[in-house]
Amino acid sequence: MPIDALIHATDSALRTLFAKPRAARACPLPPADSATRALSQAEKALCAALMRVNHVGEICAQALYTGQSLASSNPALKLQLEAACREETDHLAWTSERLEQLGSHPSLLNPLWYAGAFAIGFGAGKLGGDKLSLGFVVETERQVEAHLAGHMDQLPAHDLASRAIVAQMKADEVAHARMAERAGAVVLPEPVQQAMRLAAKVMTTVAHRV
Repeated sequence: MPIDALIHATDSALRTLFAKPRAARACPLPPADSATRALSQAEKALCAALMRVNHVGEICAQALYTGQSLASSNPALKLQLEAACREETDHLAWTSERLEQLGSHPSLLNPLWYAGAFAIGFGAGKLGGDKLSLGFVVETERQVEAHLAGHMDQLPAHDLASRAIVAQMKADEVAHARMAERAGAVVLPEPVQQAMRLAAKVMTTVAHRV
């Protein structure tokens, strides 16, 4: 494995976990003429917990794509994964900023989440090849899309700032899944999909609180 690829993967991990993320796109905002209402303390705590879960999801997305890119020898696929990773960096920055606005913090277990997702991405690429690796992208993004839709139902209707962010993230995840399908993703076996759903449930439950 080329040393420069390892250096790039290490740099990506350190920046994701310890540097302030910088978005290439402006943070989505609600319409300027939207009526605003202050959040209660209980609503603010709920919004912060949901946004922390979303932030963890973006930590995992960075790790997954980085692991997959490191495992692949296909230059075109590497470029696609890197492009998706940049969009996920936008999500990471947006959720981080929103957490600060809500007076909260990211998950304390982010290094653990990153390590697990990186191992999945790298392992899928090395053991199953590009098509299986892309299958993980499709299934992950579909589960994230459903997860974000659930958050739209849970967020207070007047938390327009969080809702604008989640809506754009959801649209981007759909695009990432379609990219992977066009690139030749295979459908993952049902037991693997179930295992991914279980792992996601554990992660979201823990990150909601820690």
